[in-house]
Amino acid sequence: MNGILRTALVVVSTGLSLAAHGQTAAREEVSFVPQTDEVVEVRIGNQPVAVYHATDDKITRPFFSDLRTLDGRQVTRRHPPDPKRDLADHPEFHPGLWMAFGNISGADYWRNKDRVVYSPLSHQPEPLAQDGEIHARYSYLTDRRIHIVCEEDFRGVVLPQSNGWLLLCDSTFTSDAPCEFGDQEEMGLGIRLATEMRSEARARGDIPPGNGRILDAQGRVGADQIWGQSAAWCDYSGQVNGQPAGIAIFCHPDNFRPSWWHARDYGLLVANPFGRAAMHQGEPSRVTVGPDKPLRLRYGVWVHGALNDEARDLQQAYDRYVQAANQLDDAANRTAE
Repeated sequence: MNGILRTALVVVSTGLSLAAHGQTAAREEVSFVPQTDEVVEVRIGNQPVAVYHATDDKITRPFFSDLRTLDGRQVTRRHPPDPKRDLADHPEFHPGLWMAFGNISGADYWRNKDRVVYSPLSHQPEPLAQDGEIHARYSYLTDRRIHIVCEEDFRGVVLPQSNGWLLLCDSTFTSDAPCEFGDQEEMGLGIRLATEMRSEARARGDIPPGNGRILDAQGRVGADQIWGQSAAWCDYSGQVNGQPAGIAIFCHPDNFRPSWWHARDYGLLVANPFGRAAMHQGEPSRVTVGPDKPLRLRYGVWVHGALNDEARDLQQAYDRYVQAANQLDDAANRTAE
């Protein structure tokens, strides 16, 4: 991405993060602190709020770990899980926040059976994150990790906001030969909540019951009501160390179809636009990506603290997300002209 477009993204991001709440220019800024060439820590002011992993020794796809509120409360499960304090199931499938797919033309990237490889954006060395955004290109490999099934261009922009921060995730998938995104529960953008924030009402051994609640844009509450249903957003909130915290997934209205929610009381939430039959909503889905048929998926992730009026505040945050995503898109289109 050229420097002019990067500048446009930073200007628009700063304007939205401040103007949306009438804040002053003194609001703390976003920075990226490299841990390695392929892992960066995201900070707002001096507070670490997430770690982005383009590669990992055990997890064969990119992900964010250790998402925190602006005052440091961790809202995703520890990575790796602490067996004394966390439900430790699926430690390498549910690392925090991720986009993954259990079936692309038979390849399985959700369960780490096939590999997503981080590719340089150019022949010249370039940081994974700079000038207000994370930008990475990935190749999805199979057939003994030689054949490229498809490629993903990912952009992530972080916006500080009142009582929280917003991550804009924008992925475009392309392929030189047709490939198919299949129909499973394990498809889409997922988060694994901090163990104490899960909505499960029972204890698990020495781990006490969860204190969380799941709410969607249609007013449905709890995994039983929300699982398999579609809604513009879904929020998972609870308490961390006795203080309120939450994380919501926002689905962009221009995605190719609405997402169904794979919601579980043990702390899993996935926005899934592919699993129509798996989510009991109709005939099996097959979404083809090919040389002239890219697939774009856009989501927002809002990490927040206390809410005054849950449904109203969440809807307002969703509206701000759509506005921010569209304005960034408009800035990119103007620069490309």
